[in-house]
Amino acid sequence: MKKAFLQLHIAVFLAGFTGILGKLITLNEGLLVWYRLLITSVTMWVLFHFTGKLRKVSRIDILKLTGVGFLSAMHWVTFYGSIKEANVSVALVCFSSVGFFTALFEPLILRKKINWTELLLGLLVIAGIYIIFQFDPKYRTGILLGISCAVLLAISMIWFKIFVGKLGSEPTLTYQLSGALVSLTLVMPIYLYQFPTNYIIPDFNDWMWLLGLSWVCSVLAFQLTGLAIKKLSAFTVNLTFNLEPVYGIILAFVVFKENELLSKWFFVGFAIIAVSLVIHIIMLLKTEKKLIQHERD
Repeated sequence: MKKAFLQLHIAVFLAGFTGILGKLITLNEGLLVWYRLLITSVTMWVLFHFTGKLRKVSRIDILKLTGVGFLSAMHWVTFYGSIKEANVSVALVCFSSVGFFTALFEPLILRKKINWTELLLGLLVIAGIYIIFQFDPKYRTGILLGISCAVLLAISMIWFKIFVGKLGSEPTLTYQLSGALVSLTLVMPIYLYQFPTNYIIPDFNDWMWLLGLSWVCSVLAFQLTGLAIKKLSAFTVNLTFNLEPVYGIILAFVVFKENELLSKWFFVGFAIIAVSLVIHIIMLLKTEKKLIQHERD
């Protein structure tokens, strides 16, 4: 149990590095995501093929996963766009609003009851982001991209969970990322026409950061999460992943000294978001306690 808990925390900590590496890579956000998808999807095809974790998937499911993959690709493009337009901290603060959009879209997609508590907590996060948006105008483009990233992630994750239940995690992730690569490749000429750049081929430093982003923060983090989930409850997993934006912002403060560049309004907004996360954690703890008590009874 302790080993699984450590594996999960390492996975979340590694995920927190994605923003740091995104800022270090000098490619524009579209090309950054394209190279990340190329490295990650090829690695997963090879890894899961030789470990026997892939299975046959129907053509209709491949098409659907390609659509989900396109949403995921756009999520990453807007996430790294937010980092480049603002900074890592602002992008991750906006990323934390994914819970609100999940609570908003999940009942519509899955036709289930709205969880009003999660929705209200999500609105608290939106209020924190609004304060930063209102009083830090230099970050507005980055914030809009960050919120778009959260919307796209919420929708793609809802569909991802549906396919995981049907196909399993390894096939779903492999076909989803492959679909993301194919769909992003098709729209890349239009993207580069709208956002032209002379820097298309990564230099040595960018290749090193891209390999770290793909192999360590994606493939390794996924493998560690998969191992941990087998031994930990859904409660523990959800609780731990709430810490991802916090880890990422702390890393941004340490690596880039972003805390020295942010105004007091960022910290006011972040404090409101932190309160929402704490309340959510307390709720999860109470729910887990009731479940344990029910099992004992």
